[in-house]
Amino acid sequence: MTAAAVPVLDRLGIRLIAHGEPEPETLLGLALRHNPKRAQLLVSRLLGKHVPTDPRLVRAAGLLLGGRVADALAGRPLRDLPHDLLRAALDGDPAAPAALQGHAVAGAEPTDALVLGFAETATGLGHSVAEALAADYLHSTRRPVPWFEPVGGFSEEHSHATEHLLLPAGATLLRGDRPLVLVDDELSTGRTALNTITALHAVAPRERYVLAALVDVRPETSSLVDGVAALGARLDVVALGRAGVHLPADLAARAEQVKASAVAPTGPAGGGSGRPPERVVLADLGWPAGLPVGGRHGFRRADHATLAEALPRLARTVVTLAGFADGDRTLVLGTEELMALPLRLAQTLADAGHDVAFSTTTRSPAVVVDEPGYALRSGITFPAHDDPVDGPGPRFAYNVAGPWDRILVVVDPAGDTPALHTGLLAALAAAVPSARITVVVTP
Repeated sequence: MTAAAVPVLDRLGIRLIAHGEPEPETLLGLALRHNPKRAQLLVSRLLGKHVPTDPRLVRAAGLLLGGRVADALAGRPLRDLPHDLLRAALDGDPAAPAALQGHAVAGAEPTDALVLGFAETATGLGHSVAEALAADYLHSTRRPVPWFEPVGGFSEEHSHATEHLLLPAGATLLRGDRPLVLVDDELSTGRTALNTITALHAVAPRERYVLAALVDVRPETSSLVDGVAALGARLDVVALGRAGVHLPADLAARAEQVKASAVAPTGPAGGGSGRPPERVVLADLGWPAGLPVGGRHGFRRADHATLAEALPRLARTVVTLAGFADGDRTLVLGTEELMALPLRLAQTLADAGHDVAFSTTTRSPAVVVDEPGYALRSGITFPAHDDPVDGPGPRFAYNVAGPWDRILVVVDPAGDTPALHTGLLAALAAAVPSARITVVVTP
């Protein structure tokens, strides 16, 4: 057998090691980064970031994680997970995502804590954890806002875009007399988490931290808990699953061989599809006054109920204005940090009986290999469309070249620019020429 005929994951030699249930393959896929700091990319099957996923499953995972955080804060044993239901949802059982979501919603209790989603990938997940706790929420951002003064920040050491800011609307959100729950999709070394806690502790020291992740793959030698103890605080770590990752000593060389035969993400089409996208502006549809779009500047505990009450009406209006047809297969695509509202919109559409998957664009350059078992089978690339402070740079969306009848691209006003049309929308039109594209603009 030639080297090219050997499955790419076998050539890479990366292995996931089970540490109890659920099995790591239930939660994770494997891919490669274009990043000299870390070659491997653990692709979550529950996050909706790199893999279009049933939005009810994505939300349910966050709610389940929030339930375990509630247990940790109350000092009781962590609740059992519905492993069979989770596997069924990931295996494509059409009834399982709704059942899993219903299971996860039960038992939510208001909690006086601040939930912080940190780094781009966890902005939506952190929102779901905060929803489960009925707690205040804030997420980090890479986008400075002129009239908000940063009160802290941290570095994501392994990332290609490392700096993150905290821009709460008012100092009371970060007050130090209540627990802080930090949420990330994957806990690999703990360095980013310790960087974040150290930075926040300098601004508002507190006694209690909880770190929550979908999967914890830290090595046994992790000093994360001891590092927080050295600050004079307690840290509890909770996750939906634990696993180990075996990396061969020559992974960098193996990765370069795979990259040499990889597929480059496709860019925008020169002429586009010729069909202009529809456009829906949520501010014109009766968006509740004073309700934040997400947690970039804070999302208070009362806001969760306001959003939940407004979503069914907003979703019905979007369906009408976008001209949904019976049986349409729809992708709802968030953009970078804007994950929470697109997720909730997609989940509300799915709850109403529409066939919907959810995903988002990303800054992360990754290797695309069109091979069964590899996590990133296709990809598109396009320039940034929100005038970021660190320059235009390339952006990506993976596994979006699917059989979609329509695509809803959700952007905030800063991302609703001419570059959106010549970049992301043109790339989507080239990748899925049969899909009708609608741009949904948040307040």
